[in-house]
Amino acid sequence: MPSDRLPDIGSTITIEKPAFNLLLSRLKEEGYLPIGPRIKNDSLIYEEIESLEDLPRGYSTEQKPGSFRLVREKHARYFDIIPGSHSWKQFLFPSRVELFTLRKNGKGWENTTQPAEIPSYAFIGVRACELAAIQIQDNIFMRSDFTDPIYRARRQRVFIVSVNCTHPAETCFCTSMGTGPRVKELFDLSLTELDDVFVLTVGSQLARRLMTGIPFDDASGYILTNVEHRLNHAEQQMRRRLDTSDLPELILEHLDHPYWNEIGKRCLSCASCTQVCPTCFCWDTQDEMSLDGKTAKRTRVWDSCFNPGYSHQAGGNTRPTIYSRYRQWMSHKFGTWKQQYGTLGCVGCGRCITWCPAEIDITEEIAALRNEVKR
Repeated sequence: MPSDRLPDIGSTITIEKPAFNLLLSRLKEEGYLPIGPRIKNDSLIYEEIESLEDLPRGYSTEQKPGSFRLVREKHARYFDIIPGSHSWKQFLFPSRVELFTLRKNGKGWENTTQPAEIPSYAFIGVRACELAAIQIQDNIFMRSDFTDPIYRARRQRVFIVSVNCTHPAETCFCTSMGTGPRVKELFDLSLTELDDVFVLTVGSQLARRLMTGIPFDDASGYILTNVEHRLNHAEQQMRRRLDTSDLPELILEHLDHPYWNEIGKRCLSCASCTQVCPTCFCWDTQDEMSLDGKTAKRTRVWDSCFNPGYSHQAGGNTRPTIYSRYRQWMSHKFGTWKQQYGTLGCVGCGRCITWCPAEIDITEEIAALRNEVKR
């Protein structure tokens, strides 16, 4: 197709895979820092990428409760992997942010905080469940009655290249949560990878403009049918299920059920599930004073409801036991979250299952609680 022609918003096109490097170059020319999946120390992380060669070509991931492993395959695809412990949350809601620094000036204090440089990110390879997680955090940090300025400043500068998931992992259950495996909205470009080409759907005016000079073809009926077949197959591959028909009532009406004690016997309260979760947003502030007493600094850091100190207040700890902290996490994620924000706080990405050292499976625990209640 002539390179001077631009695709329409909402249209689906195909490009040869090497042409994706032109798109990455365009993003960098526009001031965006491309971030995508990369292999590092035998794991999968989100980090700056320069070209397609930085992506995990020919890899897939094998995930089970308490287990994550990269697998070298014989194919040459770039996006067959399912994400590891990293989520896009770290770029929008960083794990550590300096809020202010004060320096003693005579009898008073001077604010010496330097404005942080806010990067413009281009997220490359955002799965449907991860895109749903970003939307959930949008609802948390950019409410009508309050907006977090740090999150908003970062979120408004993001370009999203989403990826339709065609090879879900064993721990995935996004179909149960209605968040995947296909991407439906909130993207600039949506990508489906076939063996020879990338199939792109244009979702924004900026994405349309970035296609200037990049050779493309309109997606044929054969291509569209192939994409639909792969997505249907991905849905059928997903064996793990979570029945949400009686949530949040199942949990909120049985907070005193003895089964919570059974879960507490296995949980380590290590907070791994909350740290890898793309929607959890617990945070704390830490104050530091220099040894000479002349400088003070306040930093916002990630926290977790599994941390005993998180629920400590005047008079003692409101959740002193492991089972009570696990109950808090589950009852918020699948209960009161819906009362607060209108949706459940889980997107079915399966990270909490994969990265739990005790191999606790949230889908099994909810099903077990349901069975105990019926009994």
